[in-house]
Amino acid sequence: MAEIKAPVFPESVADGTIVEWHVTEGQQVNRDDLLAEIETDKVVLEVVAPDNGVVTRIVKHVDDTVLSDELIAEFEAGASASAAPAAESAPVQEKQATDGGAPVQANASTGGVEADHKDQSPAVRKAAKESGVDPKDVEGSGRGGRVTKTDMASPTLKSDSSIKSDSGRPVAESVGERTEKRVPMTRLRKTVANRLLAASQETAMLTTFNEVNMKPLMELRAQYKDRFEKRHGVRLGFMSLFVRAATEALKRFPAVNASLDGDDIVYHGFYDIGVAVSSDRGLVVPVLRDTDRMSMADVEGKIRELGGLAQKGKLGLEHMTGGTFTISNGGVFGSLMSTPILNPPQTAILGMHAINDRPMAVNGKVEILPMMYLALSYDHRMIDGKEAVQFLVTIKELVEDPSLLLLDL
Repeated sequence: MAEIKAPVFPESVADGTIVEWHVTEGQQVNRDDLLAEIETDKVVLEVVAPDNGVVTRIVKHVDDTVLSDELIAEFEAGASASAAPAAESAPVQEKQATDGGAPVQANASTGGVEADHKDQSPAVRKAAKESGVDPKDVEGSGRGGRVTKTDMASPTLKSDSSIKSDSGRPVAESVGERTEKRVPMTRLRKTVANRLLAASQETAMLTTFNEVNMKPLMELRAQYKDRFEKRHGVRLGFMSLFVRAATEALKRFPAVNASLDGDDIVYHGFYDIGVAVSSDRGLVVPVLRDTDRMSMADVEGKIRELGGLAQKGKLGLEHMTGGTFTISNGGVFGSLMSTPILNPPQTAILGMHAINDRPMAVNGKVEILPMMYLALSYDHRMIDGKEAVQFLVTIKELVEDPSLLLLDL
């Protein structure tokens, strides 16, 4: 009999929560099949089968808190499903589909939900019990139309369904066009909320603004984007140049690349820039390592890779930890101006915004130019206003004249 344990968490992660089991007791699996998902404060970790065999006992269930390297299940390698005691799976099914100690069954008179379908995962059955939505009435996005926990959180109902709660009323009761839905906050969303609140309460955060003329960069991109993509296999975007410009500015103003550790100031001799990405699970900040050693093609390729992993929920802790500076691009959603919130223990964050044509005074004449507002939020305990303004002006100058980066000026 082998033990299946939670992954070893880094020091910055105290524990995790099991959000879904993809197997039941007595189920036969193949090596590397996904068994369970554990959500930590930063990412969702996957637990896979160590070999071909059978999951004989599930020790930790959905919503249970687990510690690093803690036993969560038992596994028998080489076994087949017929060899596993079928009766052992019954308590697990009953545990996941009970309400006040009694199994939840369909009730024709009240329209109740039969939540103990054996083909659904424990997380789906739990969501069905809490919401009163029968998974059979939900369009599934999983393999073979399987209903997942995400589907239950924001259910898309089948056209022929007549969804009722266990009280007999529609789940989203309509009064004219007024509806509401209640879903639990994910662990990641809670952590993001707490960290942002702490940043606003525990730092002397200040924001300085500037604007940048994007015309030179847009002309450069239009001229070389096809050749760039043909040679490097990735599209040329604006983020890579902002990362390069930020890296150069960080070299000139070391305080912006530093962090606070108690009463100590830690000056980092490397440049790890986090790029804020919006995903279905919330805001995540994967990190580009050693950006001073990366070409623009390297930056574009890595951003594309990390963005894809974020959308699939596949970012690992190695992608998220560390970071000496952060760039957030609200402009992709149409934001004209904002005050980005610090990502402690970092002391600064750069906010990019939408590019809009605006009338500008150029040499005494009015010209229509594509302009972007830049915002730098910083911890005033660490960075003086003069340094913050000069840092932002440096980025502005490098973006408006990219040749300065090439000539190292």
